[in-house]
Amino acid sequence: MAFLTKLSKTSSLTRACLSCCMSHVPENTVYSGPTPQTTDQRVTLNQLKQKYRKGEPITVVTAYDYPSAVHLDIAGIDICLVGDSASMVVHGHDTTLPISLEEMLVHCRAVARGAKRPLLVGDLPFGTYETSTSQAVDTAVKVLKEGAMDAIKLEGGSPARITAAKAIVEAGIAVIGHVGLTPQAISVLGGFRPQGKNVSSAIKVVETAMALQEVGCFSVVLECVPAPVAAAATSALQIPTIGIGAGPFCSGQVLVYHDLLGMLQHPHHAKVTPKFCKQYARVGDVINKALSEYKEEVSNGSFPGPSHSPYKMNGSDVDGFYKELEKMGLNKAASAAAEKMSTAQGPVAEKSQK
Repeated sequence: MAFLTKLSKTSSLTRACLSCCMSHVPENTVYSGPTPQTTDQRVTLNQLKQKYRKGEPITVVTAYDYPSAVHLDIAGIDICLVGDSASMVVHGHDTTLPISLEEMLVHCRAVARGAKRPLLVGDLPFGTYETSTSQAVDTAVKVLKEGAMDAIKLEGGSPARITAAKAIVEAGIAVIGHVGLTPQAISVLGGFRPQGKNVSSAIKVVETAMALQEVGCFSVVLECVPAPVAAAATSALQIPTIGIGAGPFCSGQVLVYHDLLGMLQHPHHAKVTPKFCKQYARVGDVINKALSEYKEEVSNGSFPGPSHSPYKMNGSDVDGFYKELEKMGLNKAASAAAEKMSTAQGPVAEKSQK
């Protein structure tokens, strides 16, 4: 019995050591990563359905990279959407049309590494799902397999796109639909224009949302539509609606990470930042101030100072290093290094003598 107890303890120790040794996270690194964000498991469709049935609003944020995904994790956001709006926000284009599937997959993978809790949804970019249902399914499969997403979103306004959504759902992939202002269709819509502002347009928004529900979408984004239209669509549907510029009556809300943080402060972003976006901070101003201070301190030589020059050599190694440099014929380098170190340490040495 004692032998078995000892064996059990040894096995536990062995498992702990193996776990430590086999971990992909280094025990001690120069550049430390973030601490674990949450012990919660990934948000599931069932959990979202439960929130919807209870009338609890669903929180969604559009993000494009690892750092922003980590912040979403910490905040406890329900859904992280990796949107094709990266084309505008990250890549600097004037529309969402130029971004490729390969570029979207890079963003998806980066987000997946940072966000451990939110349900991850990847946008299907323009030109990757309109040709046929097989193209749509192939693209959606790539977003899940190569992008590490849990679900996809597509813009559904035409019968062909609704058919594509149906095929993707039937392939076993969860889909969010998107109606109202659909940025991939700006050439047809005549620009980034709100939809549902007259009777026929409002009815089309509701009908399209219902059609997307009918083919199996688990949620629908309502973008840039009047509040009464969003309220009617939300009431007509039995799946959650996620509003963006659609008033307060949707089942949840989505904003772009950079927009809600006031991340970017420049003319291009001012041109594309939507009117409905509330800025919860002005992070862009903080960034600009920090960069200006950094430039100033580098320019005047005050950075890096002693507190940001942490790596030391003992005196004998320094002397040995200089001698080795001289042996290599690098007398000038040895003298220059010695002089700079003497100058840098002068005030400290003088103060210690006093």
